[in-house]
Amino acid sequence: MLINLILLFALVLAALWTVTTPRLIRAIVGLAITSAILSVIMYQLSSPLAAVFELSVCSGLISVIFVVTISFTRRVSKEELLVRRKQKIIKYWYLPVILIAAGLLLNHYLLANLNSSVLPAQEGDVRNLIWNSRHLDLFGQAVILLVGALGVVVLFKEPKK
Repeated sequence: MLINLILLFALVLAALWTVTTPRLIRAIVGLAITSAILSVIMYQLSSPLAAVFELSVCSGLISVIFVVTISFTRRVSKEELLVRRKQKIIKYWYLPVILIAAGLLLNHYLLANLNSSVLPAQEGDVRNLIWNSRHLDLFGQAVILLVGALGVVVLFKEPKK
């Protein structure tokens, strides 16, 4: 019981440090520490698969992606930032429209045909449940990854001179 309280206290402290630190690298380290503590808590709650996923993806991969992204950035003046923001809004105004239209189409055509009942608990592995029964979830995760990649390209593409 005492170890759980210590872990929860450490989790809250690490999360607060992550969101309040002004330096981005320290925030990344805080995020990794928060995720590592959360994975220990998940393991103690008899959820080893979720704990390993949290530790490997959130604490490891996401931190590496953030560090790489920060290494590609440089400081810009406020005036240059405002000019770039206006140019991007003018250039990519149609992307939110496409996203909303795709969401409405997905909602209308795919989700309308799904059975709204909850899937019964199945024996076996989580992998079998995800790959055999939850195809729409995998499709959603793939779309989120592609949108994230598109967002990185849009945000960090250098303007032509």
